[in-house]
Amino acid sequence: MPYRVNVLRVLLATLAGAGVLLSGLPANAAEKVVLKYGFLRESVSVPELATFAKTGKVSTSLGAYLDMAGKAPQTVRQPLTQEIKVNGVLLYQVLKTPVGEVLLDRVSEVIHTPDNLANRQALRSALVMSALPDSNITLTEILENYPTQEVHVEGNRLAEIYGNLSRLVARLPKF
Repeated sequence: MPYRVNVLRVLLATLAGAGVLLSGLPANAAEKVVLKYGFLRESVSVPELATFAKTGKVSTSLGAYLDMAGKAPQTVRQPLTQEIKVNGVLLYQVLKTPVGEVLLDRVSEVIHTPDNLANRQALRSALVMSALPDSNITLTEILENYPTQEVHVEGNRLAEIYGNLSRLVARLPKF
């Protein structure tokens, strides 16, 4: 019997070690954002959108799309760059509650998977991955950490989502 216990301990330690090593490897992340404004749709690479969010420089294709959508670049850029301070572990715990799941479902109406399946899980993952390294979240980080190769965004509702996330975080206890 003690032999089995030791083998089990070694096996668990090996699995835990492998988990730690593999957690440092890059996970699948969004490569493309499909922005939608009404009937307009445009695919933008995540690095292109991140550059726009960080520097304000608009690529030719993004600029043309924003012109067609009648959106000023600054009105799109602002919600992408605003930081929300949050404890990642606490956020994860809240998002696993019924209230958190309702919030995830609401936000998933605006930021979602291409096929609209597993939106809640994908968004929860992106939110927590965005919060863990520095206790801050931006919509740009959420898009960068979204666990599918493509993420769809209802662009006309970006500011609304930022407001929803800000209100949720404001209600969380501070640590």
